[in-house]
Amino acid sequence: MVKLIGCKKTKTAVFISGTGSNLKSLIKFSKTKKSPISIDLIISNNSKAKGLKHGKINKIKKKVFNFNKKNKIENQILSVLKEYEIKMICLAGFMKILSKNFIGKFKGKILNIHPSLLPKYKGLNTHQRVLNNNEKYSGCTVHFVNSKLDSGKIILQKKVKISKNETKNSLGKKVLALEHKLYRKAILKVFNR
Repeated sequence: MVKLIGCKKTKTAVFISGTGSNLKSLIKFSKTKKSPISIDLIISNNSKAKGLKHGKINKIKKKVFNFNKKNKIENQILSVLKEYEIKMICLAGFMKILSKNFIGKFKGKILNIHPSLLPKYKGLNTHQRVLNNNEKYSGCTVHFVNSKLDSGKIILQKKVKISKNETKNSLGKKVLALEHKLYRKAILKVFNR
């Protein structure tokens, strides 16, 4: 199959720490005709991350970094990204905070998905906190990454109604199903598709 000139997809790296369900969804999306991205690299801080298997299945290169010496590791990641000609980063359940310096190198080119309706419930344990506050709705947000935690410009949000007997697990599943759809839409929006 010959790729048309001008239709080249943007080389993207996905950063994960866990099961990689958003990664799996993004890989599926990247293979569609309308997707503006190709996933060329998976980066993780966890060698036991279940999501790494999606890289193997789809023959996508993976690199695992131990984040003990953050600055040194981030410089190594930056050189790997350069080597693979990565132009965009999607964080998908990546449980490490990137430095201001790292983010600066990819300004406006790092997206993150967060399981709450930002600016509410930044950080961890969002579903339990939402339930503790008796919220009527929760949801997810795709946003640009800046140097403050979960505070970058919002690209898209989607909300979900919280049912009467909701648990953090049932809410988590509901929100995750939304995340898979929302991440794709947000990427299309970023590329004006």
